[in-house]
Amino acid sequence: MTEATRPARQVGTRFGAWFARPLASFHLVVTIATLLTVLGLVMVLSASSVEAYADGGSAYSLFNQQAMFAAIGTILFYLALRIPLRRLRQWSFPVFAVSVIALVLVLIPGIGNEVQGSRRWFDVGPFAVQPSEIVKVTLVVWGAHLLASRQMERANIKELLIPLVPAGLLVCLLVVLEPNLSTTIALGIVLAALLWFGGLPVRLFITIAVSGMVAAGVLALSAGYRSDRMRAFFNPGDDPQGIGYQARQALYSLADGGIWGRGLGQSRAKWSYLPNSHNDFIFAIIGEELGYLGCALVLGLFALFVYTGLRIAARSADPFLQLLTATATTWITGQALINIGYVVGLLPVTGLQLPLVSAGGSSLAITLFMFGIIANAARHEPEAVSALHAGQDGRFSRLLRLPKPEVYSPARADAARARSAAAKAARSAEKARADRARADRARQALPARRPQSGADPGRRRVQESRGTRSLRSTRAWEPSYPLNHARDRGRSR
Repeated sequence: MTEATRPARQVGTRFGAWFARPLASFHLVVTIATLLTVLGLVMVLSASSVEAYADGGSAYSLFNQQAMFAAIGTILFYLALRIPLRRLRQWSFPVFAVSVIALVLVLIPGIGNEVQGSRRWFDVGPFAVQPSEIVKVTLVVWGAHLLASRQMERANIKELLIPLVPAGLLVCLLVVLEPNLSTTIALGIVLAALLWFGGLPVRLFITIAVSGMVAAGVLALSAGYRSDRMRAFFNPGDDPQGIGYQARQALYSLADGGIWGRGLGQSRAKWSYLPNSHNDFIFAIIGEELGYLGCALVLGLFALFVYTGLRIAARSADPFLQLLTATATTWITGQALINIGYVVGLLPVTGLQLPLVSAGGSSLAITLFMFGIIANAARHEPEAVSALHAGQDGRFSRLLRLPKPEVYSPARADAARARSAAAKAARSAEKARADRARADRARQALPARRPQSGADPGRRRVQESRGTRSLRSTRAWEPSYPLNHARDRGRSR
């Protein structure tokens, strides 16, 4: 080995030893979330200062709002670290149902707040909450719990698809009615990732994926502003000062930054040349102020996040954590790639935000909560569990006073599943007994037909025959004892 290759070999060995540590995945998730959030706060301050000063006289108004939601997201991140996985699975469906009800309520005038023709927000005091952002996380958690349970029960394809697919389509429909196509695309990514990692056959998955893309294309061409975006993407030179203005200015900003960038805070596009520069097109401001190196930093952080998330999914012993982590990683990374793709002109503009970087309070807080769940899953890797129970917590875990993770046991999971099945069978048996008791009461409540005194015997026989036929038609009076002849049926003993 030469002198030139020895330092590189030593650095590679040092990094390999660090990645082999039991809590490496946990520290990577925390580091990535921190770096992206700090970068987002800095860039939101830089990109929004001019418009914020022009609107309200303060250059820090949008930044203060983003910093407040970052603090809320940090608290949610910490709470996600402390949630036991057992509770997370137990609460998954009730919380998902509540988020669906919130999606319905936000569409009602007087309850949901309408901004620029869309009903997406609830006003809760000084905060504006977006239920469509919350439902992303609830769908991920509940879908992972449902599919993990069905996999352990060796369910068939129908049981894998129902009720997950109908619930996902319902959520997408409610979000389309807001209207909000960008969030619908994100929910479609979540549903597709759940089905893919849940073991759906490739042929059926391709059929569902093609159907989803066709539906997305129809939705993209159904509304005026969405069809204008598609037209601007395929014909960017037709209306450069109209519908194609925003995408064109984003490319100018990226080109102006070059390799090194113009310097932090030195963007020209944020002076009302690039609309939504602090939100949907913040990646263009990063490219202009920090140059190619800043863009490469963002891409590198998301690439490292992909590696970390899939590493956690591969190293987890719990099928629920495998599905949860892989799906959440796919959703966050897919949303980031779509945002970067339309900023650089590779995709039509959809309005999806850059996770943890773009301005948006609900999106930032909810995404940090999802990162907290992923970090909690990292602490449940088998090696991490052994190290934490052996007292190798590390300074960060000791500082946060995080609880020891539970050891995953397939036997314990089978026992819990058996108890759940027994409880379900007991409920079914109780329901069957109640149905039988209700049927018995209904039979006892049937009026008995008595012959009238002094009536004609022939007429009485006709009436008895008609009454017998009417009672036999209900099948509740059908006798259970054996009859010798068909003509004896329907006659009282």
